[in-house]
Amino acid sequence: MTTILNPTITLLQTKIKKSPPYTHQHPHKTSAIRSSLFDEVENLTNRRKILVTTLLGGLGLNVACSPLKAQAEEFKWGTRSFIWERFFEPGLSPEDAVSRIKNTAEGLHSLRHMLETMSWRYVIFYIRLKQAYLKQDMKSAMIMVPEGRRDDYSNAANELVDNMAEFDYYVRTPKVYESYVSYEKTLKSIDNLLGFLA
Repeated sequence: MTTILNPTITLLQTKIKKSPPYTHQHPHKTSAIRSSLFDEVENLTNRRKILVTTLLGGLGLNVACSPLKAQAEEFKWGTRSFIWERFFEPGLSPEDAVSRIKNTAEGLHSLRHMLETMSWRYVIFYIRLKQAYLKQDMKSAMIMVPEGRRDDYSNAANELVDNMAEFDYYVRTPKVYESYVSYEKTLKSIDNLLGFLA
């Protein structure tokens, strides 16, 4: 077997040795042009692929997020709504203020899961967001309360503000047991306040 391979190898070696040397000292410019054109075409197809992927991905996210948008519209709270309500709708009607206080109460009741998972940053964000316009809503909703119960309503509103400030403090520290206790106090005081508005 070695005898067959040896003559083949020697023939290849002689062909390599007998090939003429390169006559041109400069490389061909056409190959550089061809490769740059090929790179441009390849870049163009890559750009098209990226563009199509981005557009289809955006459409897919839009379809997937449509139930979330509907849910956000239902609750109507968040950073964008806070900015809108704070600067462009400063005076809400008493009925709207009462409904926003009820939405805040529902949101506070659903905050328990975040406390259990110790998501302190989200809890702080939510509390401060709600504190920002809850005082104004309580002032607007005072018109809905009968004259004889307004003193009790203002005491309940002050208690709610104090409890939310205490809750914010304990979440910032973060002290777990005290956070739960102040959270329960806040829930009790907001339910007491809603009793006046019902």
